[in-house]
Amino acid sequence: MRYYYRYPTISLSPTLILITANLLMFIAMAIASLKGYSLISLLGLQRAGFLARPWIIVTSMFLHAGFWHIFANMLTLYFFGSYLSQLVGNGRFLLVYFIGGILGNLLFLLLASPFAIAVGASGAVFAVGGALAIMRPKLPVFVFPILAPVPLIVAIIGGFIILSFLPYVAWQAHLGGLVTGLIAGYFFRKRKGRYF
Repeated sequence: MRYYYRYPTISLSPTLILITANLLMFIAMAIASLKGYSLISLLGLQRAGFLARPWIIVTSMFLHAGFWHIFANMLTLYFFGSYLSQLVGNGRFLLVYFIGGILGNLLFLLLASPFAIAVGASGAVFAVGGALAIMRPKLPVFVFPILAPVPLIVAIIGGFIILSFLPYVAWQAHLGGLVTGLIAGYFFRKRKGRYF
């Protein structure tokens, strides 16, 4: 008689992999900064440098301008990303994330100053939030500093509007991501019989 031992495996969700990649890039940015180098100027999104460095359309999504920037994006990604990937599957979640982030970056390239530099996963995170807001619009969420839960659709749209009025915020990338997410959520919800 033979016995087989099954070794436990660690299964990382796409959400945790994305968060880990963003955190590693944040650490790399800090180390490079200590040595006098700027990864933002090399990998950040800028129309003036796009033709010479086309990869910045993606790399800029993994850079963040500071602790609170990455903290807010990754915390939101953890909760919304985990939920969306359970609803539609890992592959569709990743499509929404990357297509939303890339289309948001393209909108930034079209509408922002050619010398402005944008970094952050906010466009991709807004895409995830937008899709989830269409699929689960009444889902109660807590938004700081509001003490009572608000419907997800209100939190997402309200968050976009408020952030758009803040200085140094790439609202163009947020808008591109949000619209992508809303459209994706509409199609997911329309075909929910297949996905749920």
